[in-house]
Amino acid sequence: MVLAAHGAQVTLACRDVAKGNAAADAIRRNCANAAVAVARLDLASLASVRSFADTVLSQGQPLHCLINNAGVMAPPKRLETEDGFELQFGTNVLGHFALTALLMPALERPARETSGHVTAPQPSNRARVVIVASIAHKRGRIDFDDLQSEKAYSAMGSYAQSKLADLMFAFELDRRLRAAGSKVLSVAVHPGVASTNLFRTGDYSGMEKVVRDALGPVIGAVLNTDAAGALPTLYASIADTVVGADIMGRKACLKRAASG
Repeated sequence: MVLAAHGAQVTLACRDVAKGNAAADAIRRNCANAAVAVARLDLASLASVRSFADTVLSQGQPLHCLINNAGVMAPPKRLETEDGFELQFGTNVLGHFALTALLMPALERPARETSGHVTAPQPSNRARVVIVASIAHKRGRIDFDDLQSEKAYSAMGSYAQSKLADLMFAFELDRRLRAAGSKVLSVAVHPGVASTNLFRTGDYSGMEKVVRDALGPVIGAVLNTDAAGALPTLYASIADTVVGADIMGRKACLKRAASG
């Protein structure tokens, strides 16, 4: 909503188009002139990722910011994507990896379109890939012998692994972009512990759902609300002080904003 309110053309890429349309309608009610579109994208399907990317590229428009925000968190049972990958790793890591790679031509366009007018694109003209990780990455470990959790599955262990892999993706993408002389920035963020739907929805038992619903307001009051959790993503998307390979949490954003 904040990006749309400040004039950005926003595409909500959603697995559930009906929910995406409801979110778009809510944005329009609060921002009369918001330019918001909804498109179907299921990151658990590489065919869906390619179809979405093909549609974006066919429009021939520059892409200034790609926010890789989709996430599956700790389903109690091991599930698989359409392509046979463990659901959390396949969605949180591989889906974003494929989407970013396919959309790179559109992400490179902003720098090309400004190069004829200025010596080098200013920070605000540099396209960004913002990868949303999680504070859970601190407990993550990449199990290369069982990357898809086929031998043993831990709901939170697989989630933490996927979020650590997201950070590795962000840092390696930054290294490769620099080596190629690209002006695209790769930035990682994490919302801390925030009261969002990701925490409250899922295939949980009746008692666990009750507990999670009760804990949501407590988390929002003591730690982060969903709005506060979104701050690092917004900062990484638009702030001129962002540099490649940054990892931005809420405290880091506030400190950087105050000093800048």
